[in-house]
Amino acid sequence: MPRFAANLSMMFTEVPFLDRFDAAAQAGFTAVEFLFPYEHPAEAVGERLKRNGLTQALFNLPPGDWNAGEKGFAALPSRFSELKAGLETALPYAKATGVKRLHLMAGIANRGERVAIEAFYKSVAWAAEFFAPHGIDIVLEPINSRNVPGYFLNDFGFARDLIQELRLPNLKLQFDIYHCQIIHGDVTMRLREMMPIIGHVQIASIPSRNEPDGEELNYPFLFEELDRLGYAGFVGCEYNPRGKTTDGLAWFKPYAGVKP
Repeated sequence: MPRFAANLSMMFTEVPFLDRFDAAAQAGFTAVEFLFPYEHPAEAVGERLKRNGLTQALFNLPPGDWNAGEKGFAALPSRFSELKAGLETALPYAKATGVKRLHLMAGIANRGERVAIEAFYKSVAWAAEFFAPHGIDIVLEPINSRNVPGYFLNDFGFARDLIQELRLPNLKLQFDIYHCQIIHGDVTMRLREMMPIIGHVQIASIPSRNEPDGEELNYPFLFEELDRLGYAGFVGCEYNPRGKTTDGLAWFKPYAGVKP
């Protein structure tokens, strides 16, 4: 049975961020993820996790100026020094939360330019090697160009080829089903093909990015498929609730309380 992680950047936004850990636990989640923790002390985040018996499934490395539209800079050669500093920034949060996987964002760049590809390979390898001694995986997530126009990593095949080429044991694919359906479709066959390199899965309805309880995809089938494929990682609920978060959790009731 899948192990679901509530995404606290998108769910339980009815309460302040640190209180969302309590809300997620009360709703039956045993794990959480979020985009960024950096506005809060690492110790405070770790304390909320411990208090609620929650596992930290994932969070993102620093993305640059998010409010200005930056989405990371791993593919931007002029920002490599900032990327290295961001790894140092994230490390105390990784230690405080016990997280085992971190998402490295590629940024807005042209994948047709060799300099961007070379910068991305360099950044990915650097990040993976930096966190390897700490037992932490780096995950790469292809993101569709409808949600993030111009995002460098917008193809699952490119991500797969890079991971297989670099052959770093702690480099994995973040397989967001929502993004895969929009970019490529044929989600089930891609899950079957890429399962050996998948380190994290995320979900949302398509096309609305709401609760995974309808629209284009049959999520109960996909959850069973993850079990059939032997997926032992987390499934992050990276969706926008239609209303109050707890009012939209009927889909989750069969899975509530599943321990990591």
